Amino acid sequence: MFQNGTKFGIVDEVFMNKPEKRKVSIDGFIPRRAGDQLGGLHNLDRKKIVKSNILEPKLMHTTGSNLTRDLGQVNSGYDLAKANISDEIEISIPENDNFFTDKPKKLSRKEKKLLKKQNKKPKSLTRRIVKWTILTIVLALVGFGGYFGYKFMSAGNNIFLGGNLFGILQTSPIKKDVNGRTNFLILGTSEDDPGHEGASLTDSMMVVSINQDKKDAYMFSIPRDLYVEYGMACNSGYQGKINEYFSCSNQGDSVSDEQDRLSQTQSFIGGIFGLDIQYSIHVNQTVIKEIVDAVGGVDVDIQGSGDAPGILDRNADWRCNYTCYYVQYDNGVHHLDGEHALYLSMARGHEAPTYGLSRSNFDREINQQKIIMAVKDKAVSTGMITNLSAITKLIDALGNNLRTNIKIEEIRTLMQIGGEIKASDVHSISLIEGNEKVMTTGMYGDASVVMPSAGIFQYDDLRVFIQKNLTNYAVFNEAASVAVLNGSGIGGLGQREANKLTDAGFNVIIVSTAPDGSIAETERIAIYQIGDNDDGGDATAKKLAEMFNVSLLKSDPPVPVSGDVKFVVIFGPASN
Repeated sequence: MFQNGTKFGIVDEVFMNKPEKRKVSIDGFIPRRAGDQLGGLHNLDRKKIVKSNILEPKLMHTTGSNLTRDLGQVNSGYDLAKANISDEIEISIPENDNFFTDKPKKLSRKEKKLLKKQNKKPKSLTRRIVKWTILTIVLALVGFGGYFGYKFMSAGNNIFLGGNLFGILQTSPIKKDVNGRTNFLILGTSEDDPGHEGASLTDSMMVVSINQDKKDAYMFSIPRDLYVEYGMACNSGYQGKINEYFSCSNQGDSVSDEQDRLSQTQSFIGGIFGLDIQYSIHVNQTVIKEIVDAVGGVDVDIQGSGDAPGILDRNADWRCNYTCYYVQYDNGVHHLDGEHALYLSMARGHEAPTYGLSRSNFDREINQQKIIMAVKDKAVSTGMITNLSAITKLIDALGNNLRTNIKIEEIRTLMQIGGEIKASDVHSISLIEGNEKVMTTGMYGDASVVMPSAGIFQYDDLRVFIQKNLTNYAVFNEAASVAVLNGSGIGGLGQREANKLTDAGFNVIIVSTAPDGSIAETERIAIYQIGDNDDGGDATAKKLAEMFNVSLLKSDPPVPVSGDVKFVVIFGPASN
């Protein structure tokens, strides 16, 4: 086949000696060795190397012709294709050539795979269409799931304390106070409203208290103008309106700074109202708008204060150059979208012309509570939890506009409780209406402020009022006198336990140290009931036994007490 007269282009003497060993080859080529020249031919027994001039033109026969042409020269009119190669190439093998063995060549795994692919029957068009349709659907679902998971993870990390995507798969119990209630402080600011004066002030403040066993909820609004003592220097000094405390407590921008603000504020407000507040939530104006839109709007019963036929507030109408009315409603139920719900929650009638909002901030707080209740009812009734579109909108709204110290693994518990509480079991507590008006307005210096009816900084009646409405009313109403004695040997334990009992509605009148030997070293607590239930204190006795999981003792206590005391509670060394 080649010009030198041999069939393989290698002189006969190359094959004279049997090679000692087959050389490792890569894809049919024998690796080069040191001293070899590019273009040279290997002698398999390494005894002789036949060199060739790589510059010398090589000639090869053309198919079906005796003519020859230079190697590499284009053969016009002939297409080199797979079919031509397989049909036309012939290799002549010498009969007595010992280069090959009698055994058939063993195919490599790569060659077997290629051969199988060549012999495989082509798939039908229908099967291919079905395959790619299914693949497309699977990829779309995976993509959507990844997107949804990313959004949830991103929002979860922003919203919740220690938030992550997988925490939502867990269910953890929520915290409770000694009365079995869970209290939330909700703080609203206008930080998302560019140019808003005092955007960092918490102009909206509310406490929501739920009992997951009794399936009830109570809520009351905290007047933003309540005059308080900060306990630190703020813009207004050491005293001022309560809406300044949140931004004053910590002015940092980090996530930990926000958590610190929430923690400090819930402790500060809890101290004023005599509440153990477990959780805080900070929202801005956008939350109201986007959450209401996420549930498809809400129905709110709007009522003007006094004898007004409805309400009118033009404070937001500058947005349409006063050619529209954002807050103008007759008395009755109205369907509101997110934007109109937002402006209703802000309306307090402080700019004329206005009517139906004569109580200013108090009317605004009432409408805010109505909007929250309407959102809750709509979310439950429409099964919003199963609506991916609504959940996506809600996650977007919360992720950008809400911060809380609720843990993400507690969310499922809260969702379950929220779905179980009926609208009829949600109660609103007013601090300015009814027979007990514990809040009033007045002047303090040159400022118009809100203060307790008992006087500036006098919170005792306020705390009693809150306890009576949120705790076990029977215990509170009985007001049975309780003495707390510290027999643990741990300083301050008696006062701490007495404070817990007071927060739970008990009438603690004595806090003292128990004499030595009044309680055994191994005892945790001993509770003595003086007299019988006919003397009063039945509800108090039941509540004490329930709280501490003990049976009350009817014998005389080991220490003398005054005749007014109905219960003696002694905390022992094992109580801590």
